[in-house]
Amino acid sequence: MFVDWCEACDYRVLPAIPSVLAEFLADHPAADGTQRRRVTAINAVHTSAGFAAPGRTETIRQLLSNARADRLARVGERVAQVVPRIPLTGWPGGLFGRRDALLLTLAAAGLGFEQIARLRRTDVTTEHDELVVRVGEGWARIASSEANPAAVYRNWIEVLGFLDRYPSTQLLAGRLDKGASLSAFADSARCDEQPLFTSIDRWGHTPFDPTPLTGHSIAVLVRAHLAGQAPVHKRPPTKQPPTQSSEDAPVPVVVDIELDQGYYDRGIAARREAHTHLEDVTDLLDGIEEEADKLLADLLTILDHAGDTQRSGTARESGDPKTTR
Repeated sequence: MFVDWCEACDYRVLPAIPSVLAEFLADHPAADGTQRRRVTAINAVHTSAGFAAPGRTETIRQLLSNARADRLARVGERVAQVVPRIPLTGWPGGLFGRRDALLLTLAAAGLGFEQIARLRRTDVTTEHDELVVRVGEGWARIASSEANPAAVYRNWIEVLGFLDRYPSTQLLAGRLDKGASLSAFADSARCDEQPLFTSIDRWGHTPFDPTPLTGHSIAVLVRAHLAGQAPVHKRPPTKQPPTQSSEDAPVPVVVDIELDQGYYDRGIAARREAHTHLEDVTDLLDGIEEEADKLLADLLTILDHAGDTQRSGTARESGDPKTTR
């Protein structure tokens, strides 16, 4: 039946694209069980021929299950209410907010939690106002809606691009705290096989060796947001110099063991030398880290000013009244 219908409508039979299969199902209404058997047969032919099964896309799955379509519609309505309220600035709330907003958007589009966990940077892109996601052997399109999935995706990519260029949590925290735009870093994000979503600790640090979020973790986050119980991310405490009173100092344990006098002399000399040479190691390392962060911050400021100057010069050359006024 499907072959005859494709030939009559001048559609390619093999491989068939999901939209053609959806049109076929719409032109031949039947019970859900009958439609599922039709799709299973079409998928089997495609798979045996080495093509992606068109019936495994989210669009077809919703056509075959009214209950699933209704459930996703309700989730989509809830996500459209939740996403605009998620913070995009501030530290570390803006970092978690940008990531979680994209998790909610993909879940509302029908992607399973394990599918989302397996996504790599190369698996998601945008075309115009649509979000295009690789699902299995095919691609799913998430059309523009009130939640604006393409903008939600870009908000997270801006963070990844910033960290790709400047791998400093402290610098990112400063930008988000100030509400500074990160749009210039969207094009800096690497398009590779790194996980799209990684774990973030409570202070906003991501692992040096990126590991993807698990499907279970994504499910917990999505359900918490939908239930109005989103995690609260507190600001990390400022570093305080360690203090210790003499009363809290540990009492040394005295062991009655006789050793030769040379043992004590060697031990005292070794401790004195270590104390002398290593006393300032911690301060030196802290100073190096602070200097590195300052250099990166100064570089960002220079780049921002250079970008503003270039845009201003371009506008004056084009006669933009807003800049020549």
